[in-house]
Amino acid sequence: MNSLWSQIIENLSFILMCIAIIAALAILAKAAERHMPEIRKVTPAQRVSIIGICAAIAAVLHILDFPLAFIAPEFYKLDFSELPVLLCGFFLGPSATVACEGIKIVLKLLLKGTSTAFVGDFANFAVGCSLVLPATIIYHAHKSKHSALIGLITGSFCMTVFGSAFNAVYLLPKFSQLFGLPLDTIIAMGAAINGSIHNVTTFVLICVAPLNLLKSAVVSVLTMLLYKRVARPLFGKAL
Repeated sequence: MNSLWSQIIENLSFILMCIAIIAALAILAKAAERHMPEIRKVTPAQRVSIIGICAAIAAVLHILDFPLAFIAPEFYKLDFSELPVLLCGFFLGPSATVACEGIKIVLKLLLKGTSTAFVGDFANFAVGCSLVLPATIIYHAHKSKHSALIGLITGSFCMTVFGSAFNAVYLLPKFSQLFGLPLDTIIAMGAAINGSIHNVTTFVLICVAPLNLLKSAVVSVLTMLLYKRVARPLFGKAL
């Protein structure tokens, strides 16, 4: 009975953490919009449609993730699902970005389920938002190619730093706890890739940080190349 109660408390704490971070990101996005030039006006139906289309594309890209075994253990996978989320955010603003990122995760779970006790899915949302939210906020503060570039560079930096720190402080221990994989075993998996890994700090610096940096760099380059070109066919209007 005590063991069952402990498991309930552990899972409840994870759920509450997820809810708290999702709420904080939504509030941050909405607050940022109040201090921006006017966000593009669309009808509620158009807004729902655009967010839904971008989230569906993002979910498919998320499902098509793949490991980079020479950088990190196989449960860390690379995907480019933040690309349509960024396009959505550049068109509709920060709050749409958070909504699109969240719907993407829900759709992915419905289509594929989870292989990481939901920790990886939560990580994808939270760390993904650390890229797309700063980029979207900076872009909408002064819409231009230059501000888009600055926003993407800032978002990439935030994703690399936040993703590494969040993994070290919370995600790795929680994954170990909920998935039942000892933390020492995870470190050993990293050490098998790079002998310099011997604790959580070196694991996130050598495995997690490069993976996040690579993902954010590729997504940023693709966004700069595509966001003007796909706006009219995807949204019916230019960005």
